[in-house]
Amino acid sequence: MRHSSLSSIDGVSSIKKTEKINNVKSMKVSCFKVMKNWVPLVILIFVGTSAMSQQKEKPNILLILVDDLKPNLGVYGDEHAISPNIDGLANSGMRFDQAYCNQAVCVSSRYNLILGARSTSTGLYDFGKEFRDVIPDAVTMPQYFRSAGYHAESMGKVFHIGHGNTNDAASWSIPHWKEKVIEYVDPESTNGQLTREEAYFENTPMYIEGTPPNHELPRGAAWESPDVTDEAYADGRVARHAIDRLRDLSKEPDQPFFMAVGFARPHLPFSVPQKYWDMYDPESLPLAEFEEGPEGAPEFAVKRGGEINQFFPIPNHQHVYEKDLQRKLVHGYYASLTYMDAQVGKVLRELERLDLDENTIVVLWGDHGWHLGDHAIWTKHTNYEQANRIPIIFRAPGVTASGSSTKQFAETVDIFPTLASLAGLDRPKGPQPIDGIDLSPTLNNGQTIIKDHAYHAFNRGGYLGEAIRTDRYRMVRWTHTKDKGKEVIYELYDYQEDDQETKNIAAENPEVIKALVAKLNQYPKAKRLP
Repeated sequence: MRHSSLSSIDGVSSIKKTEKINNVKSMKVSCFKVMKNWVPLVILIFVGTSAMSQQKEKPNILLILVDDLKPNLGVYGDEHAISPNIDGLANSGMRFDQAYCNQAVCVSSRYNLILGARSTSTGLYDFGKEFRDVIPDAVTMPQYFRSAGYHAESMGKVFHIGHGNTNDAASWSIPHWKEKVIEYVDPESTNGQLTREEAYFENTPMYIEGTPPNHELPRGAAWESPDVTDEAYADGRVARHAIDRLRDLSKEPDQPFFMAVGFARPHLPFSVPQKYWDMYDPESLPLAEFEEGPEGAPEFAVKRGGEINQFFPIPNHQHVYEKDLQRKLVHGYYASLTYMDAQVGKVLRELERLDLDENTIVVLWGDHGWHLGDHAIWTKHTNYEQANRIPIIFRAPGVTASGSSTKQFAETVDIFPTLASLAGLDRPKGPQPIDGIDLSPTLNNGQTIIKDHAYHAFNRGGYLGEAIRTDRYRMVRWTHTKDKGKEVIYELYDYQEDDQETKNIAAENPEVIKALVAKLNQYPKAKRLP
């Protein structure tokens, strides 16, 4: 199966096509010279078909993880985004238009993906807690594929390494290839000092004698744009390493592989080469229209400051930024997105050049969304739409139709059981809860709807907020994690009438709340925070 959106580059497809035709002709001539009658020929055809079937039973898996990627992509209808490679992947497979993370925080969302379990099932809501401290014998997605005979490896940001969390060596066949998330080339971005976010992501000991605590370290720049090559930054090096590894793996065609490739951008800082900034006119980029918390929402539900305050020149005590600063941040996000897209394209083209694409399932996943100034919020860590809606794209040869899309709700936890099903394997069993559903019926036919909502959660202000998102509504139920006597608080937003979440309408719609709570109550009781 060929993918026209990617295969036209450098004339690769036309060359391959000619070679294949000539090879087939040569094989036919040789066969008929040797064969004396039709019986051996039938046997030969049967054996060849059987071998092909066995190979297809274990397709390769290429899982592409992107940090802080919301669906601001051309293929998702963003007219400003320059994302030709991800667009091309989607146009050769299936795009999920209603996909959501299970928690809008890096470490937990990646645990949701790799364990197939929601944070509400494991209690893993935040940084600093290793999943094996909670579920020692958990079987991760790459472990599961290893047990089925796969070679499993990873590079870049896959597990969240930093903030007290580390990689899981048991998941991989060979050691993980780590790269930076916080990175600078311009000396003025750090003044030659270790910055707060660098210390977090390098798991630098912060409380040993003589070492200042993290908040006393200097802030690094929120962006930079030097005139350098792509490989001056981590994502370019990750793409190069992925290409090298694909070349090595292609030499063993009988060994299926599971490869996880993690890209850091558009995570802050927006450190990417100047040429990607130059692709955009900053004056044409959209700024947030609504810069207040939703009317009637609990104050703790609206994020102020946080991660973005770790960078300069962000004002620490101001939540509505000047327009010039907003425009620079939005420009940086788009430039970083396009830089990352270029690296994804390099990997996908090499997959095709090596003829691996015909038996490789490709999944692209954003770990959570990102606020770009709406509600005067920046980054993630909320239960609102911009922090939780994500891109999910599947390309499964022989299953997904090119250029297809679906309104089926998809959650991060669905990817694990879906990949197992596509590979012809049994549904994974854990021992951790496997919360996801198998989306393969939808991949076969985008009109197939398996469930009518998504479920996600986030904790803020001592409350755990559990959310149900349907076509029309999002309802959030906030329950205090320690004081059972505190009132349960609800938020409700109607996206047909108010897609910017300007007003919480829970009080005016008790029947809607009742119906959505009934859906929420179908789920196991959420594990509380420690």
